[in-house]
Order: sequence, then C-alpha cells, then structure tokens
Amino acid sequence: MYIERKLDRELEKWKSETNRKTLLVRGARQVGKTKTIRELGRKFDNFIEINFEESPRLKELFLDNLSPTNICENLSAIYKTDIFPGTTLLFFDEIQECQEALASLRFFYEKMPDLHVIAAGSLLEFALLEMPTFGVGRIRSIFMYPLSFSEFLLGAGEKRLLEKVRLADPHNPINELLHARLLELVQKFLCLGGMPEVVATYIETGQFNKCQQILSDLILSLQTDFTKYRSRIPFTRLNEVFQSVVFQAGHKFVISKVTTQANHTQVKEALQLLIKVGLVIPVVHSSSNGLPLGAEANPQKQKMLVYDTGIFQRLMGLDLTDFLLSKKFDAINKGNLAEQFVGIELIKSESSYQNPSLYYWHREAKSSNAEVDYIVPLSQKIVPVEVKSGTKGTMQSLLLFLNEKKLKRGIRISNENFSSYDNIEVYPIYAVENLRFKTL
Repeated sequence: MYIERKLDRELEKWKSETNRKTLLVRGARQVGKTKTIRELGRKFDNFIEINFEESPRLKELFLDNLSPTNICENLSAIYKTDIFPGTTLLFFDEIQECQEALASLRFFYEKMPDLHVIAAGSLLEFALLEMPTFGVGRIRSIFMYPLSFSEFLLGAGEKRLLEKVRLADPHNPINELLHARLLELVQKFLCLGGMPEVVATYIETGQFNKCQQILSDLILSLQTDFTKYRSRIPFTRLNEVFQSVVFQAGHKFVISKVTTQANHTQVKEALQLLIKVGLVIPVVHSSSNGLPLGAEANPQKQKMLVYDTGIFQRLMGLDLTDFLLSKKFDAINKGNLAEQFVGIELIKSESSYQNPSLYYWHREAKSSNAEVDYIVPLSQKIVPVEVKSGTKGTMQSLLLFLNEKKLKRGIRISNENFSSYDNIEVYPIYAVENLRFKTL
C-alpha cells in the first residue's frame, strides 16, 4: 500500500513549475524516497527508473559523455520507452553509486530544462563531498524523513481526527473522547515509529509483533550498511557509537561514555558520519539570547536523537506491554522516548526544502541547574518547549528560562489536553505539528 506523504504535495508543485530545477531527494535509507517518487511517476505518460545499485552496468552510459541528449537517447533505447520533455519523468535512484550521473544533473537543467529529472540516494552526503563542484543554482535538494504522526493518521484512515487536531489550540481544546483516542494512537506510533514498511504492515495487519520483527530486520540492515563505510570508519566503532547514542538519549552526549577502545577523535568521526547519513540528529546547546539560535550555539554540548522512535525503542529493549497499557506520561517517556519523538516531529514539521537544526538550553550551576528540552523559533520569537508531565512543580526550568530571557510564553508538551497556565501553553504530545501552524 502507498501512504500519502507530505512530500507528495511538494513534488506536485515541482511537477507543474515552469522553471523547475533538477530535484535531489535526500534522506536515510528506507524512509520511502523511492516509493514516493514512483507514485509521482504515475502522473506522467512515461516513467523511467534507473537504479545504480541494481544495474551497475548502466554507469557506463555516463563515462564519456554527459550530454543529456546522448544520455536520453541511450536510456530510451535500453528501456524501450520514449523520453519526451514535459511528459516523461526520469528517475535516477541510488545515484551516489554513480558519481558521473550525479555530475550530469546540472546539465539537464541547462540543456533540457523542460524534462522532469529527479534523483535520490541514501549516502549522498559522501558523494557530494567528493565532487569539486556541484550544481549550485541548478539542482534543488529536498529532504525526507520517516512518516510523521499526521502522516500515520492519514494512512490509518483517520483524516477527520487529524482535522480536529489541527483546529484545536490551548484556548480551544479537543473533545476528551477524541483526546483519549489520540493518546492511544500516539502511544502506538511511538513504538511503531515512522518507517513506511512498519506503518504499512500495522495498517494492513494490525499485528504489533510482526511490526517489531520488521524493526529488528531494519536494524540489522542498518548495521549491515555500516560495513559500506569501512573505508572511512570501522564497522564495530560505528555500531558502538550508534548504540551509545541510544543509551545516552535525553542527556548531553559524552564521548568518554562510548564503550570503545577508540580515542576521542575517532569516536567523534563516527558520530559525524552517523549524523551525515541521517541516522542521528543532533540537538545543540544554544544560549538563546536572540535569533538565529545557531549564532550562540555551542557544539561542545549536544544531545543526540535517533531518527526514528521505532528503531530507538527496539534498540532500547523497552517493555512495550507496560508502555502501551500505562496512561502516565512518565511511563510514556520511558527512556526519553517522548522527548525523542517531539524533536523528530519538530524536524518533520519544517519545510521539506530545509535541513533544519534543533537546539536546547542548559545552565549548569550548583544551586540552579536547569535545562529546557527544545528552543524553537516561532513567529520570529524564541519559544522554549518542555516535554514533561503536568503540574507547576515540574516546570521550574521552563519558568526560569522565561524569566531570565524576559519572554512571554513557553510551551509544555505532555499527555494533557490543550490548555494554558498563565504564560505556559500546553499542547498534547500528538499535536507537536500544531506548533508550526499556530501563531503564538
């Protein structure tokens, strides 16, 4: 089955643009890039897909001549399909396997601007690093992640429920029965995560155990992928660092806590590689005195998120029975799972054409140690976001931050319904996406 994606709308817009650039879809493995582009291909008269992993011999077509006309003539003959600008979609998949094909993308924009050309790959960052020049101004990148909770709701046939969520806000809470239903669904999603194969299996079969097995298979495939980077960093070191990211979740990532014989520099290199391929998302400390937040970022203080909560909980080995049956937020946030989810949802809610950054705030002091989970720019204002259960007693860091920075509003995300307490607005955990669409 195909689950509607946020990216679909952006690809439709790209299709109808008159001065479109060649499009490069970037994201970690198995987040749905290929399937989404194939769905777009159904809207064209002709669709040609070239996968450089499956058909390595096709690389030869790009060795001597990068002329788009020459490439299209050869591909048309090989695939027995006409290539007409305006009615044909040409798709290069796993393009990182063919450096020459990657280089050819700029020429399609320059010499065949009416032809729809799209490329995708999972390890593109390394391929791009090795290119002396890339098609700046000619090629446009678009970023893809695992499914968001709203995409999960659409796939599960809960469109009306999603519409109710989008209409709600702290001054207009959702119906309590719907709130309870949404909490049940988001708890399941926290465990399932957003990997398309896992979500599709759950929607089609409802078999939670089968989904957990698929997650185990995905983790194994990720670890197998680590061997592809061995020329850069040993497989065992990557695996150790990835595992350490999981177990240090919710806290400042400390390199010395990684159980390895490698030195500081080697661990840092492994961590940066995991970030580059999209498996790990950093949350960087910012003093947060003004925008942009990155201007006061301190890369020496970072927390790390795993790119998918399903992968995360499977690696953590959480007891899902207790997790799914509990209504308490502390249980839902076991292993900092809820905090992971909120950070990833914030990333997914951004424009697909951005590669966004996440920030947090932490003050270390003997008498007043304080930390705010996320600091986000909303409506040109700095807004602190805490992922916590209710009561004022659990909001000391949030209140301290607001007072210190002289800000008017903060946000708490929990399992409560939409509400507000003085200058704190409460959003339920299933409504993180609302933050981007509601003006504070």
